[in-house]
Amino acid sequence: MTEIKVPELAESITEGTIAQWLKQVGDQVEQGEAVLELETDKVNIEVNSEHSGVLQEQMKQPGDTVEVGEVVAMLGEGSADSAAPKAEEAPAAPKEETAKPAEEKPAAKEDTEATSSEKPVASPAARKRARELGIDLNEVQSRDPLGRVRTEDVERQAASKNQPKPAAKEASAPKAQQPTNPDKPVERIPMSRRRQTIAKHLVEAQHTAAMLTTFNEVDLTKVMDLRKRRKQSFQDKHDVRLGFMSFFTKAVVGALKEFPMLNAEIQGNEILKKQYYDIGIAVAATEGLVVPVVRNADRLSFAQIEREINTLAGKAKDNTLQLKDLQGGSFTITNGGVFGSLVSTPILNAPQVGILGMHTIQRRPVVVDDQDTVEVRPMMYIALSYDHRIVDGSTAVQFLVTIKNMLEDPEQLLLEG
Repeated sequence: MTEIKVPELAESITEGTIAQWLKQVGDQVEQGEAVLELETDKVNIEVNSEHSGVLQEQMKQPGDTVEVGEVVAMLGEGSADSAAPKAEEAPAAPKEETAKPAEEKPAAKEDTEATSSEKPVASPAARKRARELGIDLNEVQSRDPLGRVRTEDVERQAASKNQPKPAAKEASAPKAQQPTNPDKPVERIPMSRRRQTIAKHLVEAQHTAAMLTTFNEVDLTKVMDLRKRRKQSFQDKHDVRLGFMSFFTKAVVGALKEFPMLNAEIQGNEILKKQYYDIGIAVAATEGLVVPVVRNADRLSFAQIEREINTLAGKAKDNTLQLKDLQGGSFTITNGGVFGSLVSTPILNAPQVGILGMHTIQRRPVVVDDQDTVEVRPMMYIALSYDHRIVDGSTAVQFLVTIKNMLEDPEQLLLEG
């Protein structure tokens, strides 16, 4: 028998949740073939078998939390065809043979005969747990479509046997579980591991950092004019659409170079100032918000940035992001405007100390300073949330003004970004 263990995942990931088994007991498994899918804090990972054989036992079920190095399954030798009958017939023969000579113990004989006549199909782990709890496998109701008894079925049977004992509590139990109004139905949905992690990190960021948000607005007239004039030639040349994210990414990089404290993080009593510009781009995925990272954004052209963002967004949509796509990052940009958000206060992506929030573009009347007239312009509110522990308010305001100035004069992006 060969053990299948949870492999090393990443430095920051020590455990995961079994999302689903890709192989069932009795299935043939080839070396390198995926056996189960593991949901971690950041991405889903397939656990592959290092050997070939037949899956003999699943020691954990979907929804169970497992740690790195923990044994989750047992792999046996042989083929699936030869292993299937052995798994069912091997335990039955000894029980039928031992039932006959045990005449001096009538009670044991009756139990053994009953078991052999109606022998349930159960995993070795379930049988062991049933013996420990004193549970008769014939009384256990299985939820498996094929009728196989699993460890969780045994646990459920044991719990149901223990519940009826205190009569007073049993009588009051329905009252405790009945605040739900039948006319107002509700649905209980367990939080996924990723959703739990997102919630935990966001709360920790608010509890740990001295978070503050400052706002400004940007006149995107020149950016939109530039996109309108160049978008077709840009797409023809680079085979990628010219969007807004490359402009904002370039503007953020230029502002970070001028105000490096927003490209830092706190480690104990020290400030770690980063000399690179890995910009995280928040993406709404099915399982929850993820922040893939555009590496070395300062060295990329507009086309390269747009292409990288499109690739990462596609991976997020298809749930194929890898850990390396999400790790690191020195600053984050989030665009709530794609969903219609007019203004918001983004939460820091710890341990980063700055995050820029983009919002929807609205055509609003504004006063044109150099002409002293009112014109309708495409305006966007932008928000910068920052950690006030190492970023002063004046620095944050100037950082945001720098981004505003670059976007209102896009030619600066070629020089400053």
